[in-house]
Amino acid sequence: MKTNQRWFMSVLLAGVVWSFAGGANAEDKPPESINLQLQTWTAVAEAKGILREEFGKAGVKKVNLIAQSSGELLGAESAAVGGGTLAFAQRMIYPAFVQKANGIPAVIVWLSEASNRYRTPVFVSAANKNINTIADLEGKKFGSSRISCYWSAPFEILNNAGIPLDSRLKQGRVRYTNIESPAVAIQSLLSGETDATAGHLAASHFTSPYLQGKFKLIGGPADSGAYVNYAGRVSYFAHRDFAAKYPSVVKAFLLSRERARAWATDHVDEAAAIIAKAMRVPEDVAKFQITHLGQWDFMAGEPSAEAARKAIKEFQKWYVEHGDDILIDRRLSDAQINEFIDGKFFVGGSHSIYGEKYSQY
Repeated sequence: MKTNQRWFMSVLLAGVVWSFAGGANAEDKPPESINLQLQTWTAVAEAKGILREEFGKAGVKKVNLIAQSSGELLGAESAAVGGGTLAFAQRMIYPAFVQKANGIPAVIVWLSEASNRYRTPVFVSAANKNINTIADLEGKKFGSSRISCYWSAPFEILNNAGIPLDSRLKQGRVRYTNIESPAVAIQSLLSGETDATAGHLAASHFTSPYLQGKFKLIGGPADSGAYVNYAGRVSYFAHRDFAAKYPSVVKAFLLSRERARAWATDHVDEAAAIIAKAMRVPEDVAKFQITHLGQWDFMAGEPSAEAARKAIKEFQKWYVEHGDDILIDRRLSDAQINEFIDGKFFVGGSHSIYGEKYSQY
């Protein structure tokens, strides 16, 4: 694939971007170069030589890290996968599932362990003295990105509290506004245009204002709920053709992530310094993004393909039963869900990393 201006614009929007030169058509002729999104774990993996080592084993000659645009909209990386520009994207299961249901020819090559109550809390401005609990949101305005955890988590939280969000099918008891940009959602919250939102506190847009005391947390998803156990899992998904042609490159990516995760967990201060420099954030922010219970870049994986498939089926069942106005119209069959998880990258598969003996340093 030859690079051009359009390709570079797509790279800036990508969640995790892979490019390849020379028109490789087989496993024995891998991409010559790979572009990955600059994020916490890739910064660590580059600094410690992990990317160079693992991709070198797979025959990839060069790995570049690309900083994503500050104006990125959630879901842009999914569109890039569908167009063939982006080979891999990181999304939680809910948005990954919706993109699959909308026709993107993608497969999941890695799924995380279950989520937790800390990953996507509901919060309001710390200056708001009138909203202190979830129940206080009745009749108030909630703004977040619809195809994301920033909707799927509060959807369950508010349903359980008996004050559901508005949907296109019926009015709820909390007004809902779709805001695709996290930065805009924060500005809207702090200015009083909306009363509440939800987000990953370890995401770069949210960490600094949270540490500065600008947010007040008022609730999180239940430990036994659908979000924590199913919808809030992290996935890496790939274009089906890429995963089929270059499984060794996929494995190199997954091994790189696992090695970076292990090293950063054991060397938090050094990893935070690496991340702070690479991503131009204060070291306390970088350290928070490694250690906070709601972080996701350093989560463990779900080794079982069958457990991964079960999680997706249970997730779809719960959200449809509770009135998800997208999934009601875009359900996947069991066969489609089974195909969505690419078994060769899970336990027992030909390119699984689970049980792999590898150097962590």
